[in-house]
Amino acid sequence: MVPFHLLLAALFGLLEREQRDVIAFLREENRVLRAQLHGRRLRLSDNERRRLGVLGRRLGRRLLEQVATIVTPDTILRWHRELVARKWTQASRQRGRPSVHDEIRPLVVRMATDNSTWGYTRIQGALKNLGHRVARSTIAAILKREGIPPSRERPMTWRTFLRAHWPALLAADFFTTEVWTVRGLVTYYTLFVIELHSRRLHIVGSTPCLDEAFVVQTMRDLTAEIDGASQGSRVLICDRDRKWSPAVERFLATAGVRMIRTPICAPNCNAHAERFVRSVKEECLDRVVPLGNAIFDGH
Repeated sequence: MVPFHLLLAALFGLLEREQRDVIAFLREENRVLRAQLHGRRLRLSDNERRRLGVLGRRLGRRLLEQVATIVTPDTILRWHRELVARKWTQASRQRGRPSVHDEIRPLVVRMATDNSTWGYTRIQGALKNLGHRVARSTIAAILKREGIPPSRERPMTWRTFLRAHWPALLAADFFTTEVWTVRGLVTYYTLFVIELHSRRLHIVGSTPCLDEAFVVQTMRDLTAEIDGASQGSRVLICDRDRKWSPAVERFLATAGVRMIRTPICAPNCNAHAERFVRSVKEECLDRVVPLGNAIFDGH
């Protein structure tokens, strides 16, 4: 029996020496890898911390002091304690008022921007009609976070203005045409007005000599037609061309028509008139050169 015990002891000694050699190799390999980081901090994921914490708890502090090279044994054991505490800790219930749904926030912002006169109470009532119960203070907080002031300080956007006055809006503009006459090539200026709600177009006049008297006369014909077509005031949108002189504006005011000039270099504010100019040029005037101005005298 004595030789068997000696053989078993020799085998265990050989295995222990082999394990020590493996551990020494792994520690040296870790030192080499850490040297490659050049002092940078090694960032581990939560899953990697979890695995190291479980294995480190099995080894204990004494063996960890011998084999741990990435972090200290205290850190590995702390990871294990946090893992155990997280397992037995229940998530706390949310307290306080529930958060506003994600689809309600853009709806509140849209109501405030599209309706500059709507206050917090009006928006709250509109949301209630849609089935959303939102507190007035919540609406105020959402608009404040988006940088939208209260209704009394909120400017009216051009889009809101158009929607509010859509049935009474007219858009006016000029376009030019080069016409061959007996005197040669002559530039004609044509004035048109378009009703935005019906897209009905009025060619109110054309002339080779554009002056203030011509514009006033065309506006006189236009206002007479407006008075016969509908009652009440109208709004005429035009650009900042000098053809729309103060005398033209005063005449329109006496006829009950308000003139609104678009901002400088903002053709989109008079988009319907600008689009008609493009269409009439591309589809008609750029393809046919009329002789004389008879084409402009009709409707």
